[in-house]
Amino acid sequence: MLNAGQGIVDEVEAAIRAGSAEKCIEAAKRVTGLFLASAGSFNSEQVELFDNVLERLVKTIELRALADISARMALTDISEQLAPVTQAPPAIIRRLAGNDEIRIARPILQESSRLNTEDLVEIAKTKSELHLLAVAGRWWLKEVVTDALLARRFASVSHRLVSNPGAKVSADGFAIILAQAEHDPVLAVQTGIRADLPPELRVQLLHDATEEVRSRLLQHAPAHLFEEIRHAIAGVVAGVEREMSRARDFTAARRHIARLKGSGELNEAALLGFARQRMYEETIAALAELAQASIEVIRPLMQSLRSEGLLVPCRAAGLSWETTAAVMECRYSTGSMGPVELANAKSQFTRITHANADRMLRFWQVRASQPPKPGERSR
Repeated sequence: MLNAGQGIVDEVEAAIRAGSAEKCIEAAKRVTGLFLASAGSFNSEQVELFDNVLERLVKTIELRALADISARMALTDISEQLAPVTQAPPAIIRRLAGNDEIRIARPILQESSRLNTEDLVEIAKTKSELHLLAVAGRWWLKEVVTDALLARRFASVSHRLVSNPGAKVSADGFAIILAQAEHDPVLAVQTGIRADLPPELRVQLLHDATEEVRSRLLQHAPAHLFEEIRHAIAGVVAGVEREMSRARDFTAARRHIARLKGSGELNEAALLGFARQRMYEETIAALAELAQASIEVIRPLMQSLRSEGLLVPCRAAGLSWETTAAVMECRYSTGSMGPVELANAKSQFTRITHANADRMLRFWQVRASQPPKPGERSR
């Protein structure tokens, strides 16, 4: 092997001295082939020889001809050949993994066992979204690596990690994913069916999720998680209903709205401000005044988990969709409606005419003002 090793070194030196990228590419292919032919039988000294030789060649190719397609193809071939080799030279593996050209780096990032935790964390902190995606697909990832990947907050990386059963995710990592999932129903479902999602975070996800996401979670839940998710959903829904129907005092809100009305400051902009600040009582009182209805009519519509009824006073008051959406989201102390649910509500909103909304609201107002019939419980 000593003579062969010296022959390899001499060939590399000649290629580098020649200053030809083609010569270096040819030499790199030959050295890689020699290594792969007997990779399992080399000792550490021999592996180090190949490592030094290949790193010199690859560095020369990168400096002289990486913009050339043949050079990129050659390095991609080397990367693909070395990626599955457990005894691959570590220095050249790290060099290929850090290459800015994702076609060269991807095979190593996805497969090579020669990359250690520190290598992967460094890649996660410094390289592109495509590099992070490749790392996120590895068959096994420690929490420290997924934490570094998630810290960059690429939605595509979060999707790949939660769909990768070999990726371990910390509680802090899941917190980042849950924040993204508030506006991403697919990510919410993928995360909700993870077996390692802490129970308290699953409850948080379900609390902020739309009815559609909860339904899809049950549809996709694996058998061993179905009952846990079903019970969690039941508990969350019951808690939301209690929150929405709890006793509230509208005295101060009535006075505040009356003052605004008296000074001519009660308008859609004021209502939008209340809704965005989740000022529940003021939002109901302002909407009731603008729609010329009573709080007793508006409050049950706000308490409902369905949106159809609440659209009626909003349309009757001549509100814009922006304000209407804010009023609907004000029903929840935290979280928000999902994009699909909002889109459906907007579609219904645009189909309701002002005249029909006003007529329906007047009917509800008359019905609410009538005393209950004998034996009928007062609402």
